[in-house]
Amino acid sequence: MNRAISINGVPMDLGQGRRGVDMGPGAIRYAGLNARLAGLGFDVNDKGNLDVPVPEEQQSAITGGTKYLSEVSTVNRELADRTAQTLQEGAIPITLGGDHSIAAGSIVGVRRQERVGVLWIDAHGDFNTPESSPSGNLHGMPLAALLGREPQVMAPWEGSERLRPQEVVLVGIRSLDRDERRALVEYGPKVYTMRDVDELGIAEVTRRALCHFSRLGLPRLHVSLDLDVLDPSIAPGVGTPVPGGLSYREAHLLMEILSDDERVGSLDVVEINPILDVRNGTAELAVELVASLLGQSII
Repeated sequence: MNRAISINGVPMDLGQGRRGVDMGPGAIRYAGLNARLAGLGFDVNDKGNLDVPVPEEQQSAITGGTKYLSEVSTVNRELADRTAQTLQEGAIPITLGGDHSIAAGSIVGVRRQERVGVLWIDAHGDFNTPESSPSGNLHGMPLAALLGREPQVMAPWEGSERLRPQEVVLVGIRSLDRDERRALVEYGPKVYTMRDVDELGIAEVTRRALCHFSRLGLPRLHVSLDLDVLDPSIAPGVGTPVPGGLSYREAHLLMEILSDDERVGSLDVVEINPILDVRNGTAELAVELVASLLGQSII
């Protein structure tokens, strides 16, 4: 694995319906991410945060059924540029959110440089459109935008940068809106729900996902990790908690198997809300999971 890492924080909560996830990058840094990665032998370059407008500064929030679409799209274009530049420099890009709308920028930036499969680890499908979303919140739409659904402007892809459904695997899903569920079935990305995790075990689910990417001949993988995939009993500080998520050991085993595979070359860590957290425990758990993904092992 490349030993250089570049970190970009995106203090975005424009895509959320609840304030607080804009403080996620600071919480993760405070939990010791940079030192933990340096301790694993990485050369860490923290580039700070992108400039993100705050809701109180915006005059018009709702456009065409979405909230803050113009503002989120502008940030994602800059994030895509930064992410692509990081890969050109030969480093692993880690993006700290902020809400999950930022993945529409980071993933496009990665795909400008290389063809990657995307492992979307989340309690939610994030496959809504402005027409199907009950809330109009953009953090529920980034995967849809990446696959060419509306709002396309949210994901600044051109041509081959656009994801294909078969290049995405979702893991940990347990909360879908009605029309979102229908669209996921229609478009056909692989989806492993929490029932699949319960029946098969997280190790088998992870290996099936990796085998799927291997059959497609994908040499590199991007992990988009939403901390609400975890059960709220161990990760209370998230933007949209849903009961019945991954346990502590299931989450670590998922990361450890991905680390063994050696194809993960980029990462998002999103939806940490310190306002709802207990003593920054969710951010500390996020740091542990990133460390497991990037090579920390028991022996």
